[in-house]
Amino acid sequence: MSEVKNTSFEDCLQKLMESLEVSLYEEATTQLANLHSAEIARLLEAIPPKERVILWSNIDTGTQGDILKDLSENVRTQLFSEMSVDSIVEATEGLDMDDLADIVPDLPESALHNLLLTLDHKHRDHLKRVLSYPEDSAGGLMNIDIITVRDGITVRTVIRYLRLLKEMPIDTDQVFVVDRAYKYLGAIHISTLLTNEAQQNIEPLINKTLKPIIAQTPEKEVAHLFEQRDLISAPVVDENNQLIGRITIDDVVDVIRDEAEHSVMSMAGLDEEDDVFAPVMQSSKRRSIWLGVNLVTVFIAVFFISLFEATLQEKIALAILMPVVASMGGIAGTQTLILVTRGIATGRITNSNLKVLMNKEVAIGLLNGLIWALVIGVATHLWFADILLSMVIALAIVVNLIFAAFSGVILPSLLIKFKIDPALAGGVILTTITDVIGFVAFLGLASLVV
Repeated sequence: MSEVKNTSFEDCLQKLMESLEVSLYEEATTQLANLHSAEIARLLEAIPPKERVILWSNIDTGTQGDILKDLSENVRTQLFSEMSVDSIVEATEGLDMDDLADIVPDLPESALHNLLLTLDHKHRDHLKRVLSYPEDSAGGLMNIDIITVRDGITVRTVIRYLRLLKEMPIDTDQVFVVDRAYKYLGAIHISTLLTNEAQQNIEPLINKTLKPIIAQTPEKEVAHLFEQRDLISAPVVDENNQLIGRITIDDVVDVIRDEAEHSVMSMAGLDEEDDVFAPVMQSSKRRSIWLGVNLVTVFIAVFFISLFEATLQEKIALAILMPVVASMGGIAGTQTLILVTRGIATGRITNSNLKVLMNKEVAIGLLNGLIWALVIGVATHLWFADILLSMVIALAIVVNLIFAAFSGVILPSLLIKFKIDPALAGGVILTTITDVIGFVAFLGLASLVV
């Protein structure tokens, strides 16, 4: 019996790059043939733009549509710019309405016009309905491929209807029950239909505890609902409780992945949609803005240091030890900041329990401050043989760790009130706060006693 081997992404990328480096484009295209569209999308994002365009032109148009929906926004836009209008239409016309809605904002206007002409009246209306909701909402996330039945019928009638459909939408685990006005009443699992008698009326089988998701619900909240309720699919309704679509688990997984990428990239001032191999000038421009913001915060810290110039000139040991105080505060504050930012994002931290959390984090800051103040104080005394300097740095450590914990809790909430992403700006602001507090506490105390 032959052994089945799974080829890792790294191996696929290495073989692909080896073929591209010697211009074996047909061989490179063949290597993609047996891969899933999401895997091909990931590989395309991992190769330079020039080779990406050549490889893309060799991929069958029928496959391109499925790949496009899995590409990052910047890479997708680049590939669209290299395609003819007819090629774009041919590649995208077979996509589901929810997938098509995701890539419509990146389509050239001429291609969008031609694509709409290929849709029948029903699908055009469905697309417009999905596009009428914000992209990051339940309405923007939903698809309109749903199976609905009326109440008051038997299991036999429902099963006969399902058989007449010939094919059910992907990830269909339940059918939705609506009334004459198409208002949502509940859902029935397919397994429930298959395990009940044919003459059974569906009324007692309806799961009325499955609450629908309002179309305007933010996608983050949708992800939380799926996580909490272990859902595979969920109904989406408008403000009048009329059923307009459903959300499936595959779309929610994409939301969770995007949120994770956003959190990591934002901490460095980057965008998860950025192309790794974007042109140098384009990448430099985006990063320089964040470097400029960081420079401003550095000058703020430097200004406070300059206030104690005379003290620093008198005792050089202060300049040597300053980074210790700032670094300890920065690390402690960042730990709290990440904890609170994640808690707010997942809905576990709200204004109702923020005070309790703040008391806990400040207590942790105090305890850690006392422990590490003792360690650093002893080390400083052994190094410089100066008891007053040891006491000063020990006290500064305690003060900075307490302020770091307080800032780490309160800062995300303040930034959200000003509609600023705490994952994006929190780290830089927190570092500035802990640097300033650390320097002022350390140098201020030193100016009094050392």
